[in-house]
Amino acid sequence: MSPPLILALPDFVSNSYFPAIAALQLGEFERAGLHVELRTVFPAPACYTALRDGQVDLVAGSAHLPLTALDDWTDMKLLCALSQGMYWFLVMRADLGTTRGDVSAVKGRRIIAAPGIDLGFQQLLVSAGIDAERDDVRIVRLPDKLRGDDSFGVAAARACVAGFADGFWANGMAAAVAVASGDAAVVLDVRRGDGPSDTFSFTAPTLAARTSWVEANPVAAAAAVRAINHTHARLRADPELAFEVAQPWFPPEEARLITNLVRADLPYYRTALSQAFIDSMQRFAMRLNLTRQIAPYQDVVAGVCVPEWES
Repeated sequence: MSPPLILALPDFVSNSYFPAIAALQLGEFERAGLHVELRTVFPAPACYTALRDGQVDLVAGSAHLPLTALDDWTDMKLLCALSQGMYWFLVMRADLGTTRGDVSAVKGRRIIAAPGIDLGFQQLLVSAGIDAERDDVRIVRLPDKLRGDDSFGVAAARACVAGFADGFWANGMAAAVAVASGDAAVVLDVRRGDGPSDTFSFTAPTLAARTSWVEANPVAAAAAVRAINHTHARLRADPELAFEVAQPWFPPEEARLITNLVRADLPYYRTALSQAFIDSMQRFAMRLNLTRQIAPYQDVVAGVCVPEWES
């Protein structure tokens, strides 16, 4: 038997990259002829360093983050979207009395965010006219001692509720854990219209691979996308499958929350990467000084995978 394909993702206990986990757990990768194993690599940019260096074969992560490992798309390609839109939430402690959609609530506050993920938050602030230095918005890291064995997002939620910070910028699972405690409230959910309108297309969860791997394995690349499409279809038909998928990977509390999170994400379960999105994502990357120019669409997207989108 050939060695497995190693698929890296920054967090298991999250809805962000859940279609990739579900494709494995529901047997869709296997049905597509692929032997895949999952590996967590944290923080998120380290996934793409591992991909660049050949330590992993595929990455489920943010569309813009390949540019943290390479300054162009020469040897990195996006195969498909795992879902559409920037997928992080701003959540703040309930005792602060924040209002849903009020970006200015971050002024004078400490906000937890992970490396790489914080880039979306930083540029959201810019789009909202908030200057982090002038307005005293402090992005803080979560100390290892507070994270323990938890996923980053869940640990950030619990640290925030415990008073380590005023809020956090993280995935939907983290938001759900914090809100379920009764001690936190969602301020921004970008996917559902909160915050500046341009932020939805800053990034999205995607499946990525090295260009050289795609060229050497076009059938496998297309099969990976087909597996994600079939997974989307199965979750749309029966969202309760999400709990079955999560049980081997998630702690009990988070496993109980995943079905509602997936059900809310179903409208965004599409694998296509539009020209408009790719251009917007690259403009976002330019604002971050991750790249100097917008590359042609065909340099960013693996062409062999395009016919598999929505198939």
